[in-house]
Amino acid sequence: MLIIVTYDVSTETAAGRKRLRRVAKLCERTGQRVQKSVFECKVNQMQYEELERQLLVEIDEKEDNLRLYRLIEPVELYVKEYGNFHAVDFDGPLIV
Repeated sequence: MLIIVTYDVSTETAAGRKRLRRVAKLCERTGQRVQKSVFECKVNQMQYEELERQLLVEIDEKEDNLRLYRLIEPVELYVKEYGNFHAVDFDGPLIV
C-alpha cells in the first residue's frame, strides 16, 4: 500500500528540534520525501503499523501534529504530479 506521512513538529525548543530530526529520519528510512514534512511510503500492513508505532513514540501529541493517509488502489487513478519533482517508481528497477 502507498501511504502519505505528514507532520508538523514544534521546533520552539531544543527538545522539539530533536523530535523533528528523529521523525524525519524515521520517515526517510521508510519512504521518499516529496516536500519538507511530507513523505510517500510503500509499505505492507506490518510495516505501516510499525512506522505508526515508532512515530507515535517520537511526537509530542500536545505540541505536534502527525497524519497518515492510506491511498486507495490503483494509486495511478488518484495521484497526479505536476512540477519538476517526480517520485521514485517503487515497483521499477533500482538501477536505471
